Amino acid sequence: MTVGSVLIPRFSLLAAVGGRREMLTKPIALAPEPGREQAVGEVSGAAEAFGIRSGMAVSEALGRCPRLILHPPDPGRTASGWERIVRRLESIGAEVESGRAGEAFFAVDGLRGIWGPRREDVLARAARAIGTPARIAGAPNRFCARAAATMTRRRGRNRRPAIRVVPAGSERDFLAPLPVALLDRDLRDRTASSGRDDARAGRLVATLERLGVDSLGDLAGLPRIAIADRFGALGLEAHDLARGLDTPLRPRTPHEDLVQAIGLPEAAYGAQLERALDLLIERLLGDPRRSGRAIRSLGLEARLAGGGSWSATAVLRSASGSPERLRLALAPKLAQLTAPATALALRAVATAPSGGAQQALGEDPAERRRERLAEAIRQVRAAAGRDAVLRVLDVDPGSRVPERWAALAPYNDHGAER
Repeated sequence: MTVGSVLIPRFSLLAAVGGRREMLTKPIALAPEPGREQAVGEVSGAAEAFGIRSGMAVSEALGRCPRLILHPPDPGRTASGWERIVRRLESIGAEVESGRAGEAFFAVDGLRGIWGPRREDVLARAARAIGTPARIAGAPNRFCARAAATMTRRRGRNRRPAIRVVPAGSERDFLAPLPVALLDRDLRDRTASSGRDDARAGRLVATLERLGVDSLGDLAGLPRIAIADRFGALGLEAHDLARGLDTPLRPRTPHEDLVQAIGLPEAAYGAQLERALDLLIERLLGDPRRSGRAIRSLGLEARLAGGGSWSATAVLRSASGSPERLRLALAPKLAQLTAPATALALRAVATAPSGGAQQALGEDPAERRRERLAEAIRQVRAAAGRDAVLRVLDVDPGSRVPERWAALAPYNDHGAER
């Protein structure tokens, strides 16, 4: 199997600065979102020259570069821009997995019968479909493909993408000379998706570098028992990645974008926003593309008068098409708005299948419990992602190493419904 990787570096920063690309020649970083951890977001190349990295504390970043520009993030523009690119990939038949804006992965082999016998043909077709400069590579797994895309550069007068494909069986040799710092982003994504401490990933990479483990080959050559004893389960995940092992892709289900937006004549706040929200709810429920489907989670976005944007997500306890229930879920989010807004948008993030729920003739407590468990799992996944619900499997309870006692596995979607 070959996994294609599409990488657009600093996508969130590019979306935030818009047409003012000249700002990227200066030390600039995305400021923290209000109410979030006080750490900088994506940074420019000039900021990286001062040693500033994404996820670094604001105080440390300013200490390294007092002239650092903290630009307000624009999550609304970032999300909408990246969604357009993902849909272009899906338009060529690709099943796309994307955990963050600027990175996407898809299976290549299934598309070779459509776009050409060689893997390079499929990746070149994906590059044309995107229509924007990107780094593209292919490899037997996700991490190796991301590393290959990171090392790829554009070439020629026309700056055409240099597509690189890592053959199956050579993953470990390809990864061996690469810096261990490549693990940082992947480990952060894994810890964030599973609800673990996100800071542990950065500390692990920093500790490895202090111990003299500078390359992925150095890490892969260490004894696995020593890694488990020193770093635990997260260290074992890093060790697997360095050896060229990764989990299978989990592509998203293609869906039609249900979104309604309204421009406000002047910077609105308070009661004006509430009336605009009522109008958006009525428009969203009346959208013919909804086809009677109930809504499980909603995304609320606002364009701020002072620049940038704001976004929030509301998850319903059960899927519903009632305007009152949607209003009760969304109204408290408006109170979190940090500045007057010039535009407001409402998006249906997750919907339930069309058709009503058929009630049972008799009341079976066991069946009722399974239904409630299945609904709870769907709610948690709608709020925190697919990996928020996992199953604990006993592996080696008698082992002397605690990390070997059990392992986490994806929870079966139908397990709670049977």
